[in-house]
Amino acid sequence: MKPYLSVVIPVFNEEASLPTLSSRLFPVLDSLGKPYEVLLVNDGSRDNTSAVLKQLFSERPDVLRVFEFNRNYGQHMAIMAGFEQVRGDVIVTLDADLQNFPEDIPLLLAKIDEGHDVVGGVRAQRQDSWWRLFLSKMHNNLRLKITKIDMKDDGCMLRAYKRNIIDQMVACQEHSTFVTALATSFASNPIDVDVRHAAREAGESNYNLIKLIRYNFDFFTNFSRAPLEFFTFSGFTVAFLSFLLFIYIMANRIIHGPDANGVFTLFAIVFFLIGILLMGLGIVGEYVGRIYEEV
Repeated sequence: MKPYLSVVIPVFNEEASLPTLSSRLFPVLDSLGKPYEVLLVNDGSRDNTSAVLKQLFSERPDVLRVFEFNRNYGQHMAIMAGFEQVRGDVIVTLDADLQNFPEDIPLLLAKIDEGHDVVGGVRAQRQDSWWRLFLSKMHNNLRLKITKIDMKDDGCMLRAYKRNIIDQMVACQEHSTFVTALATSFASNPIDVDVRHAAREAGESNYNLIKLIRYNFDFFTNFSRAPLEFFTFSGFTVAFLSFLLFIYIMANRIIHGPDANGVFTLFAIVFFLIGILLMGLGIVGEYVGRIYEEV
């Protein structure tokens, strides 16, 4: 029977939380009264996750599908791999660490039934450290200003999508993408709903400060030409200010005579050329960015 619902869960070093996830997730999905499947994508775990997944599959082979990566490719690539294999009309993504509640899945499905094509979870009363909350708030503010992608919490993986959105995302064949932002860019009627948030069931977060900074940098380079535009603007500013400095030096030379070594004139010329180079680099980058968007 073709499932109505597909639940995609990326897994990385989650041997301790998987049994609890299973005991909470399957009762919720069984209570829906609709056919479903659960896809667990093992993203190159280094602990005993593979053995736990085999045990879970032996318990629920009727609804559970397990995929194994040969190494760690990242959370979003694991989700995209799951998207390529889903069979349901509605797809839900969920993290395996149980920071989001499987019991909130019906809230998302209710919004799908109302006609929304993308339903994003917003973590209410987040149970994270202060520095992660700060980085998340800063990221969300920058994202809205730079990329114009309007969603309240792109870091929450408890989300629901209609099948047509998933098909468009898979057709992109992106090797480095962000599921939440890409889905929102295809959505015609998205909505956000508040969901519960808890501390990790077990283990430690796979995101440290360095990974979060890299995550933010990758996000903005995927969905915005702002870094390239920064070079163009910087080059124009340096060139313009150095031109004003050159005019000032020439006027000072006419009024007060030449300086001892002409060093400031040299500075003005060098700064002007640096500004031109930066501006040229930015313009070339603009063309590269437009090629990237077309592809």
